Amino acid sequence: MPDITEITAQTRAHDWRLLVGGRLVEANSFYDNTSPVSGEVIARVPDAGPAEVDAAVSAAAAGFPAWAATPITERAAIVREIGARLRANAAELGALDTVDGGNIIRLSQADVLRGAEMLEYFADLARGLTGETVPISANALHYTTHQPIGVVARIIPYNHPIMFAAGKIAAPLVAGNCVLLKPPHQTPLSALRLGELVADLLPDGVLSILTGQGPATGEAIVRHPGVRRIAFIGSARAGLAIQKAAAEVAVKQVTLELGGKNAMVAFPDADPAAVAKSVVEGMNFTWAGQSCGSTTRLLVHEDIKDATVAEIGAILRGLKLGDPFDESTDVGTLVSQAQFDKVTGYISIAREDGATLASGGSVVPGQALCVEPTVFTDVTPEMRIAREEVFGPIVSVLSFRDEQEAVRIANSVEYGLTASVWTNDLRRAHRVAAALEAGYVWVNGSSVHYVGTPFGGVKSSGLGREECLEELVSFTETKAVHVTYA
Repeated sequence: MPDITEITAQTRAHDWRLLVGGRLVEANSFYDNTSPVSGEVIARVPDAGPAEVDAAVSAAAAGFPAWAATPITERAAIVREIGARLRANAAELGALDTVDGGNIIRLSQADVLRGAEMLEYFADLARGLTGETVPISANALHYTTHQPIGVVARIIPYNHPIMFAAGKIAAPLVAGNCVLLKPPHQTPLSALRLGELVADLLPDGVLSILTGQGPATGEAIVRHPGVRRIAFIGSARAGLAIQKAAAEVAVKQVTLELGGKNAMVAFPDADPAAVAKSVVEGMNFTWAGQSCGSTTRLLVHEDIKDATVAEIGAILRGLKLGDPFDESTDVGTLVSQAQFDKVTGYISIAREDGATLASGGSVVPGQALCVEPTVFTDVTPEMRIAREEVFGPIVSVLSFRDEQEAVRIANSVEYGLTASVWTNDLRRAHRVAAALEAGYVWVNGSSVHYVGTPFGGVKSSGLGREECLEELVSFTETKAVHVTYA
């Protein structure tokens, strides 16, 4: 088991630097980064401002022509090597995410490998970035090509720091763009370490990693006229702000993977034990519920409600909560005091609104910022706990009597990211999956992402799709060429 004291000593002593256009540079200012595990300051983190952002954009603009002209197979080989370096440093990067964000150590290290897998996936996909010929006339050749956009930005959240930092630079780099990566201010260390590990791999200007404490860094990136494409993962409110800020300065391509209030719909022919297991997995309690795709609303038929809730409680009682550096721990800490206050506040709100606490609801003794996996029953669709994204370990149980009511309740929120349907009736499964307003639907499952299939949401859950060929194409512009024979 990693020693938190030793890791903290290393992070405090480390000279953390920004990666600006492929060069490690010292920032003009810094901010103190606090670990949710110990509550102590663990690092002085570079606080990039408009000057650093402008320098990164200038370097990217200068480096773009050569990188775009590099054969796509060579770009893919470099991206694959980034993945290899991640794998070689998985233990260190995972430990950084645990001390920085409170994620349990075995999953933090697994996230490193997921990031590497995403880099390898897009490297494999490089040869698939082809154009097409269009047989529209007899005396000319009509074809299309996909060309890189230029300087693009990726702004990522705190729940999977290294997985997103590594995995989300893959598509734009393979496509031939120069990338500005903005890590979350709560969990910046693994992204900064990634910059150190790959600084020698990429040509000048191709990659910048810019950390910042407040919104100023992200706003400077979004508003910079030289940044022509922005991809953001985070809250719906922040996504709206990014759309507005980008539109005020230039015409930019913006994609958004935003929040969710995702429904798992369990029909009476489903096995309560199987549904309960999927609820616990789909809630991502191992990440303290901090996942946009978590199935936070269980819509369960009244005939199997009591049995399902009892099974959920039995599973939750078997989870181990506490020290995220302990390999046997199942639930770690929330990322920050602010998130802890938000989660505990929603527990109070649910009680005040009349929901019944069926499991959890308490703070774990002796472990800062750790809240028990919590289940509320007797929840109605109008309650805040059933409508608003908490981003914490709270699941709301609502009951229904027929299929139409289940679909109506599921679709009654502003979000539409993921959904899950549990039934043994194949016709019902397809019918309900089609009716649910969500971009990613599981039938008799939850939580798992199948790389190669498009992930993304509808309504306030976002714009665009990722983890597939569509993500790679979205970092290009399509050009149509018409060649007349005579």
